[in-house]
Amino acid sequence: MADQPGGGRPGGGGDEGAGGDARAPFDETVQIRMAPLAAKAARRPRTRADTGTGTAAATRTRRPFTPFAPFVIPKSPTPRAVLSRALSVPLVVALVLVLPLAVAGRSQPDVRDAVFWLQLATTCYAGARLSAMVLTTRRRLIQGTVWLFCYVAMGVAPLAQIVLEQTPTPTVGTRGDFTQAVALVLVGFVAFDVGALLSRHASEARLNRRPRPVASINKRRLYVLVFVAYACSGLFIASLGGPAPFFGSREAISDELGGGASDSQVGSAFVRGFGTVPALLALLMLTRWMVMSRRARRQPGVVLPWAGLVLVNVIVNNPISNPRYWFLTVAFALLFTAFPRSSVVYRSALAGGVALAVLLFPFADKFRYDESGRKETRSQSVLDPLVMKDYDQTVMFANTISYVDSGVGHTYGKQMASSAFFFVPRSVWDGKQLDSGVKVGTWMGMTNVNLSSPLWTELWLDFGPLGVAGGLLLVGYAAARTDRRFAESGHVSRDPGNVLATVVPLIAGYSFILLRGPLLQATGRIGIAVVCLALVATFRPDERRRLR
Repeated sequence: MADQPGGGRPGGGGDEGAGGDARAPFDETVQIRMAPLAAKAARRPRTRADTGTGTAAATRTRRPFTPFAPFVIPKSPTPRAVLSRALSVPLVVALVLVLPLAVAGRSQPDVRDAVFWLQLATTCYAGARLSAMVLTTRRRLIQGTVWLFCYVAMGVAPLAQIVLEQTPTPTVGTRGDFTQAVALVLVGFVAFDVGALLSRHASEARLNRRPRPVASINKRRLYVLVFVAYACSGLFIASLGGPAPFFGSREAISDELGGGASDSQVGSAFVRGFGTVPALLALLMLTRWMVMSRRARRQPGVVLPWAGLVLVNVIVNNPISNPRYWFLTVAFALLFTAFPRSSVVYRSALAGGVALAVLLFPFADKFRYDESGRKETRSQSVLDPLVMKDYDQTVMFANTISYVDSGVGHTYGKQMASSAFFFVPRSVWDGKQLDSGVKVGTWMGMTNVNLSSPLWTELWLDFGPLGVAGGLLLVGYAAARTDRRFAESGHVSRDPGNVLATVVPLIAGYSFILLRGPLLQATGRIGIAVVCLALVATFRPDERRRLR
């Protein structure tokens, strides 16, 4: 109903006898007026009192006539809903239909066997779930990055490898092992979603319980972490003779640290971890402090340490001297921390990540070797980057199935325990398992055993198909619970010292490494990050030591 001239506001005593419709307040809300109900109310027969006839009606105080109560919804979801409607159709069609079918359309009839159709179904499923993560009104950082990795590395890339009949690493088993691997990947996808669904019901059941205390950052301890970050990164830089080697090649740094031999990988991981992780965590915490507090942006005691940490991270965490998956962790963590409430940044990171992973990521390894060891990368087809070594996850899963079936058998928890207690030396623990990628690569007879070992592989090595389904169900449950807590406290919190608001973006970025594996290489940095968080986090609110 359009407002007529002379229409009064509620409580303003305006005349509505001429058909004027009073306007409801527009205080940070969006009012949706339903035209059918309004029309029905307008056609309602008017009584004697409504028409104003009679002496009593002439002296009665007139009130504005409202035909129905407006339906009020929060203002914030409206822009997201409009954006979702604008993106939903082309995004879903592109991820679920266009890209998978474009890759599958290049296949020959002789390769369209059970593996092909299972992989096509797996790709479409992952595309649908990634679309749901992009279009959701609630930011799900961890689940979004998980589905981004699954769609590219375990969906589109294996499909292209099947179509081109070319794999990054050789398959040593039978075609049946490859079929089983693809089927278990799909089972893991479904189990992950089931875990996320169970988490939703568990969260609803806990609504009436006592709220948990929220961890916050202690200001004094944060400055201790900043000092530790400067000291550890400074020692790391000094051990290599200065900043220059960090802009050369990653292989040269690994050789200098002694990371080329498998027996010294733990020591190399510790040196790298303490040289990179504290600096990144301190930068994330100071970044959130400055983003959420105008007062902090005016304090030299905050700005100067932050600027110094930016310089330190440019040296120790740059994409030249670090693995690409670690740089993805740094980039995603900084992006989601610097823009904690931006839906555009969240959607762009997930949707644009598909294009970057296919077009740019395989060629971003240019600085791994020095000039004499670099190989010129040529691509004659848009599918060629998908058959490179970066996307060997499904193939290595199939090879792991062949490795276990060759008579080795499952380890029944020993592989996971070796990853969890990575810091225990082999001289003390005789039965400590080797890195799963190294183990399978050595069995295959590969000279380069720096192979991926996705989470499916780690679970299969220990417990077989039940371990794959049960493990990924627990991972989905934990990821959904963490995303929900982030949405309820960390995402909407204005507290600059909210620990969850810093940890969840870091976990979201690091999920690429955890999913790619091997876990034995990934757990080192996790242990160092836990130590750093234990240093700065507190559950006892103290106004004098809060970040403001």
